[in-house]
Amino acid sequence: MLLKPIERLKKAMNNEVVDRPPCICPGGMMNMVTAELLEEVGVPFPEAHMDAGMMASLASAVYETGCFENYGVPFCMTIEAEDMGAKVNMGSNIYEPHVIEYPLQSVKDWAKLSDVNFESGRAKVVLDAISLLKTKGNDVPIIGNITGPISTASSLIEPVIFYKELRRSNREAHEMVAFVADQLIKFAKKQIEAGAAIIAISDPSGTGEILGPKLFEEFVVKYINKILTAIKAENPEVGTIVHICGRMTNVYPEVNKIISDVLSFDSMVSMRDARENLKDRQLMGNVSTYTIEFGEPEKVAKLTQACVRGGSNIISPACGLGMKSPLKNIRAMLQSLSEGD
Repeated sequence: MLLKPIERLKKAMNNEVVDRPPCICPGGMMNMVTAELLEEVGVPFPEAHMDAGMMASLASAVYETGCFENYGVPFCMTIEAEDMGAKVNMGSNIYEPHVIEYPLQSVKDWAKLSDVNFESGRAKVVLDAISLLKTKGNDVPIIGNITGPISTASSLIEPVIFYKELRRSNREAHEMVAFVADQLIKFAKKQIEAGAAIIAISDPSGTGEILGPKLFEEFVVKYINKILTAIKAENPEVGTIVHICGRMTNVYPEVNKIISDVLSFDSMVSMRDARENLKDRQLMGNVSTYTIEFGEPEKVAKLTQACVRGGSNIISPACGLGMKSPLKNIRAMLQSLSEGD
């Protein structure tokens, strides 16, 4: 019996029997919208980042055109930082929005940061888009996205300074990241209220390679778990996904302390290695986005099956898709999984 996409994903997240692995792309850092899809749907970037109707249309097109089995918004990871004071270039149909000016010179200045505004601006666009997607019914999972606390914080101050001050100004660094985490909790809860069934947290700047095991646990694990605990306290039925970039070799024990339903890694992490070190965890990933953009459908299909054999419970691209990724390559993942349907 074929499961509905929401049933398949929820069961996979809860370690229950499924007919086949789900194939999703959450959104946020793991943006699933490409130039070819923009052209096919007739919705432009950067306008779709600022219009709820356009955002919802693109998110639904990802599912309706046979790319992935979910809706996911937004399509970037600058919304929280922009509301807190960062200046953002909104990008184009080739590159995504990115921070061009930081509001802080030091973590000691964190009290100057603004709260995220849910009544206007791009945060409200995301909430309105989720509400529009919710009207489509309950068969397709809506994934809301927040940027991880370290990635958000390092979008508010020059990253090199931020990383140094984690040690040099440790107390103020904790105060800043705690404030950021509180804002992210509010945004996640608003997305859930609007209709998101799952919240994905992507923290590409919070890598074990940059931070080392001690700071990784002190800042990444602590504040991601703060967010996850707050989400589950009010919404225990909401699923959670956490994506961490970089190699995991020196931080697997710390990663295993992250209390997310699902853990996701980029393609430099062997899925077999992740499964060996995280034996009873639900894992997502991690088809190479380089191959998706520059390879052929047959190679993408082979990588997809290799991820399944390696122990992935949920198939997804390893990171955000390159904007020039061909739709035929993107569709090859889901087609590879669905051949026996």
